[in-house]
Amino acid sequence: MEDAEASQPSLGGPSPPPPPLWNPRMCDRLSQVWEKIFSWYVLKTLLMGQLLSLFICGTAVTSQYLAVTYKVDTPMLQSFVNYCLLFMVYTVWLAFRPGENGILYIVRHKWWKYLLLGIVDVEANYCIVKAYQFTTLTSVQLLDCVGIPVLMVLSWFILRSRYRLIHYIAVVVCLLGVGTMVGADFISGRESNEAANMLIGDALVILAACLYAVSNVTEEYVVKNLTREEFLGMLGLFGTFVSGTQLMIVEYHAIGNITWTWQVGLLFAGFAICMFCLYSVMPLVIKVSSATSVNLGILTADIYSLFFGLFLFQYKFSILYILAFVVCIVGFIMYCSTSSFSADPPPERTNEGVENGGMKQEEASPESVTSLHHLTEVNSIDRQD
Repeated sequence: MEDAEASQPSLGGPSPPPPPLWNPRMCDRLSQVWEKIFSWYVLKTLLMGQLLSLFICGTAVTSQYLAVTYKVDTPMLQSFVNYCLLFMVYTVWLAFRPGENGILYIVRHKWWKYLLLGIVDVEANYCIVKAYQFTTLTSVQLLDCVGIPVLMVLSWFILRSRYRLIHYIAVVVCLLGVGTMVGADFISGRESNEAANMLIGDALVILAACLYAVSNVTEEYVVKNLTREEFLGMLGLFGTFVSGTQLMIVEYHAIGNITWTWQVGLLFAGFAICMFCLYSVMPLVIKVSSATSVNLGILTADIYSLFFGLFLFQYKFSILYILAFVVCIVGFIMYCSTSSFSADPPPERTNEGVENGGMKQEEASPESVTSLHHLTEVNSIDRQD
């Protein structure tokens, strides 16, 4: 009896320690997620994407100034100036490169491919600007998002890109941000005027979105497998030819009716500089990320245009614009936080991988490195046998 009583713990003895408030494994997981979302790669991609949005904003503001204040409606002339700048910089650059990287070899073997690319890019720019004459800004903002799923489908089949669940969720979040922005347009009264022939305008927006998707997929393939200079040089060569030919056909009389002043010339120069910077920087961003992430990042361009319009065109402000901007940024960060992968086997010698190579290097864990060394040793033993 005494032994039984001694074996029981006394009421005044020390109590067992309480369970920890934080699970160490959960803390480690949250720390990994935090480091993945707020890594230098995501921040760098985010900043570069917003830089592209500012360039697009510059083209939108200058175009609106030309159309509203000076009654200049020449989208093909504006695109022609941009392609001429690409020609003078990157096409001339290719002319001084020898061998297979030179312009003679590229034109001789790939001329028809880049001619098609020039047609696609020129018509995409023309259709999206022409659509504003027939449909509303809301329709353009909504239907322009059609290009994102089209781009993902093309990347799936052409680039062999594969996406994870978080990528699809991120796209939905970004589209919710666009929907919030459209709702803010209705509340602020920016859509008070009705547009004529909306069916034609909506069809032009959808066509432009699909053409942009084709152009962006081609751009991603070229800059990741060939060179950025080849893409921009060939686009400058054939884009100048195609846009110049179309310019003489559709805008011959419109150009003759322009009243040239130093303000009009300055707006043309501003548009050309912003478009040239956009075309020059976009391949750099696509090379370290993907065409899909770039298109998600530039969804904020309309919001930047609105902020400038508050001072330049007396737009009405709504708090929903801030909410739309935050939602788009959150969706973009979600997309960039996890790398996509390729269905094809990786090449033997590579520094960046097939897609999102910079992210894959940052996400490489010690376990994956150890397994890679193990596979290498096994392959070497098999070769010796």
